[in-house]
Amino acid sequence: MNIALVLSGGTGTRLASDIPKQYIKAKGRPVISYCLRRLSTHPGIHKIQIAAAPAWQDQIREWLADSDPNKKFQGFSLPGENRQLSILHGLEDIRRYAGDDSLVLIHDAARPLLSKEQISSCLEAVSGHDGVIPVLPMKDTVYTSTNGKTITSLLDRSQIFAGQAPELFRLGIYLEANRRLLPDQILRINGSTEPAVLAGMDIAMIPGDEGNFKITTKTDLERFLEKIGDPGTSDQCPAVSYPEQR
Repeated sequence: MNIALVLSGGTGTRLASDIPKQYIKAKGRPVISYCLRRLSTHPGIHKIQIAAAPAWQDQIREWLADSDPNKKFQGFSLPGENRQLSILHGLEDIRRYAGDDSLVLIHDAARPLLSKEQISSCLEAVSGHDGVIPVLPMKDTVYTSTNGKTITSLLDRSQIFAGQAPELFRLGIYLEANRRLLPDQILRINGSTEPAVLAGMDIAMIPGDEGNFKITTKTDLERFLEKIGDPGTSDQCPAVSYPEQR
C-alpha cells in the first residue's frame, strides 16, 4: 500500500497572513487542494493522511469533496511541536492500517505544484532502497563560516544537493528511525530524510523539480499565482482562530 502523508500543520508566519498559507485561496481554491487533487488522481497513491490542526479539519473535509475525487482520504493526524513530530504522529496513525512494507510519501501542503511525474519517479526509484529523496544541485558557490562573519572554508558544490519534497520511505523502518530520536533529538530535525540518514537507511536520490517550490513568503505566493494564471489577488478563506500547536 502507498500512502501520502500531507503536512498541513504550519502557521505560515513568514507570509504575514491572517491564516496559514496552505489555506489561502488562489484561483478560487485553497492552496492545499492543489497537491491533494494531484495525489488523489495518481494511480500509485492508495490513501491520503493529513496532519492538520483540529480547528481546520472540518474546513478541509469540505474541500475534499472537490480535492479528493477518488475518495482516498483516510484520516487526520495532529500536528506536532515541529515538522518532524507531525510526521511521527502521521506515521503512527498510518501504521494502524498499513504494514511495515507500505510506502509513505511525505509532502507539504504548501508545495501545491506537485507533478504526476515527480510522484511516479519516487515510486519507481524506491525499488531496492529504503527511501527516495528528490534533490536539486547547488548552482551557487557554497561556503562555511564558523562565526557567521568571515569565510571558514569552501565546499565542493558538485557534492552538495538541496533536498525537496515529496520524500518516500518504507513505513516500518522509517517509523522506528523516528521513534529512536524521541524525546529530544527529534526536535532538532529539519528535513524528513535526516532520521533516515541517522539510522543508516539506504536513501536513493532522484532529480528534483524546481517548479515544485514551497510557498513560504509573499514572493512565493505571487510566483504561484502567476503559475496558475491567477490575476494576482488571493481570496482568503474566512478567518479561523488558529490554536497554538502542541
